[in-house]
Amino acid sequence: MKEFEIALPIGRNPEKEQIIAAAAKAMGVPPRAVAGYRILKRSVDARGEILYRYRILSYVAGEQEPEYVMEEYKDVSSSEPVLIIGAGPAGMFAALKLLTRGLKPVILERGKDVHQRKFDIARLSREGILDRDSNYCFGEGGAGTFSDGKLFTRSSKRGDIREVLYQLVRFGADPDILIDAHPHIGSDRLPSIVENIRKCIEEHGGEYHFGAAVTDICRKGDGSMEVSCADGSVWNAGKVILATGHSAGDIYEMFGRKGWRLEAKGFALGVRAEHPQHLINRIQYHGRYQPYMPVAEYSFVTQIEGRGVFSFCMCPGGILVPSATEPDGVVMNGMSNSARNSRWANAGVVVSVEPEDFPEYAKYGPLALLHFQRDVEKRMFAFSGSFMAPAQRMMDFCRRVPSSGLPATSYRPGAVNAPLHELLPEPVSLRLKYAFPEIGNKKMKGYYTNEALLLGVESRTSSPVRIPRDAETFEHPDVPGLYPCGEGAGYSGGIVSSALDGINAASRI
Repeated sequence: MKEFEIALPIGRNPEKEQIIAAAAKAMGVPPRAVAGYRILKRSVDARGEILYRYRILSYVAGEQEPEYVMEEYKDVSSSEPVLIIGAGPAGMFAALKLLTRGLKPVILERGKDVHQRKFDIARLSREGILDRDSNYCFGEGGAGTFSDGKLFTRSSKRGDIREVLYQLVRFGADPDILIDAHPHIGSDRLPSIVENIRKCIEEHGGEYHFGAAVTDICRKGDGSMEVSCADGSVWNAGKVILATGHSAGDIYEMFGRKGWRLEAKGFALGVRAEHPQHLINRIQYHGRYQPYMPVAEYSFVTQIEGRGVFSFCMCPGGILVPSATEPDGVVMNGMSNSARNSRWANAGVVVSVEPEDFPEYAKYGPLALLHFQRDVEKRMFAFSGSFMAPAQRMMDFCRRVPSSGLPATSYRPGAVNAPLHELLPEPVSLRLKYAFPEIGNKKMKGYYTNEALLLGVESRTSSPVRIPRDAETFEHPDVPGLYPCGEGAGYSGGIVSSALDGINAASRI
């Protein structure tokens, strides 16, 4: 077998004869000896002529790469139940893994199903009415359902990423996600995929229960687990997978009341930077963007005074959305539909924060940065008096001067002119002040501009708390039978890594 690369202008797809000829040349054999090939990866290269680069694996007779085989789901109607708290990526993919092992997943989700959840999200954006259990963070599918559906992860140590991608294709995703360098699904298509996953789980004997916000978890004398919910329901099982997502602060507080171990964990906090998409296209394609090309993305990382400053969850052709889970906090996030066709580009630009950076919160122990996070979100809300976002032009922010006016924004609750440089914690604000000009001068010429709007606050990049677990069994050290996983437990960040962590937790069971 041989890996090789071919490059084609964007807008042209490789033809079979073209690939066979390139494979034959790479392998040093005549074209008739090439038995087959598989496209491994497709990426955009804008360094010179703007191209699609295809990485391809080819083989001759007798050495064909084994085809990826998906595991079959079993009927678990009368099997032993496993409780799963949370219906985000970790919970859903843990449930699918349990089906392959003959165990019955019973999913408890505090929010609503993905269809009903859309109405609560619309009400929040249009009327400023927050449902604390059904919003951009909580509900079937988790936070990732309404944030573009990015499917790449920088780590392959968690497991075989194909297990996630192939299942997403099975449930309705475009097969292109199997080869794209930066695959995404889009927030317009993800809800139907999430619904298809639920139907599959239920058809094989699993269960979903919505409106079931967990209020207590107890380990009984016989070693089984009892889970109580706000709706009065009580559930019993031998094993519980905890996959509650990064915004379930009430779960951390429950652990604290019980004296179960928690750990303070660093996270990242900053702003959403929104540019006109045409500007990002011009920067990234060096002025050669054409409408048939994919809209441009970007990512960057730098170090400012000993802390990382980096872009996060970049949404090309996207919009900004309110991701608050508390009635008195402003939280920003971004999302894109599959076409990525809005006139804006946005990304979180955030600064790494560690517990020692804010010693005044040390009194809260392992929940120190959770309280810090909430206080910053409340400060934003107190300034605007609503879910409108405090905002400032990028260059004005760095120069520490008020903006005379704000550009149009995709954020539907709206933006209010604010001294964002003062509202953000000083260690964060100062690092951003130095980072934006550095990025604009050294990495992305034109990025540093007053056409860009900064909105606060981007604060839900990851959990500020880690729930410890045994490295081998995945069980909490104080609660055998409880398996913390995903973003809420502090072990992943994003759809794919969370799904893999859920799969690994289910595999341990």
